Amino acid sequence: MKMLRNIYRHNRAWGVRLKRRLRVVITDAEYESHEIERNILSEIGAELSKFQCKTDDDIIKYCSHADGLLNQYAPITANVITNLKDPKVIARYGIGVDNIDVSAATEKGIFVTNAVYDTTDVAEHTVALILSLVRKIPWANEDTKNGEWDWKRVQPISRLRGKTVGILGFGRIGRQVARRLEGFEVKLISSDPYVPPRVFEEHDVQGVDFEKLIKESDIITIHVPLTNETRQMIGASELRKMKMGALMVNVARGGVIDEKALYSALKQRWISGAALDVLEKEPMAVDNPLIDMTNVIVTPHMAWYSVESIGEIQRSAAEQIAQALTGRIPTNLVNKEVLKRLS
Repeated sequence: MKMLRNIYRHNRAWGVRLKRRLRVVITDAEYESHEIERNILSEIGAELSKFQCKTDDDIIKYCSHADGLLNQYAPITANVITNLKDPKVIARYGIGVDNIDVSAATEKGIFVTNAVYDTTDVAEHTVALILSLVRKIPWANEDTKNGEWDWKRVQPISRLRGKTVGILGFGRIGRQVARRLEGFEVKLISSDPYVPPRVFEEHDVQGVDFEKLIKESDIITIHVPLTNETRQMIGASELRKMKMGALMVNVARGGVIDEKALYSALKQRWISGAALDVLEKEPMAVDNPLIDMTNVIVTPHMAWYSVESIGEIQRSAAEQIAQALTGRIPTNLVNKEVLKRLS
């Protein structure tokens, strides 16, 4: 309670000193309308403006005097944070915050939040990619449209039933993927050191260590955030340990996989195929060798998207800003360490 009172007094005093309208800036966003955010922020007397920042200089130029930032893809680096005058909160349109220097924000006493929304779309996209790989649908479609009416061109195809699917990361998305795969009669295993055994048991999933998941899975689907711990956790060594003919699906972050090692594994047939919604560098470069791989599916970081999810993301992000600028601790606070600093 003492910590909460100190934070409240800090924000209240700051608001009294300010004696001006609160200013919230959208650093960048792809959404057609921002009426949801505008309506939420107008309730606390905040004005909203939008830019399409690409670089540190852009953000510093247009956002340095903002009280709160709404951010999608623009990098919020330590340099940017140092040059922001007195922001209280940076809210990300999305779950991952790997484009924000969270440590620098914490050091400066800035809340960093994410948008928590229904992740049904990510789980559905994951299952769609698994089925597309297993049934080789993209290649059969391309052949047929090119005049090749011959199922033998895409053989061999094995059944999904009876396969072992390894879910790397068993948070909200990993659990939804597990639920959707139950009806396919697969064996589900998962590796996540931060999840207690009872959670795996509740979802009829076998909890295993990382090494066992790599070696025993016929299909691996990745659902971990990009951190120092997970960056390139799938490299050449891990890919060589996978079963011959195994498949890889990544809808998390491109940096979790060493892309050069993945290319070698696919080219040399250590594994049979991959479906990627995310890449180490986005958008996909024209010289990315994965473009020409006949055993790779790539979608443009769209697993999160549905008509419904956009509104949920915008509402969630704006609510975090409103909470922070009215003296409350944001519901979706990522850097909880900042509370000690503010107290």
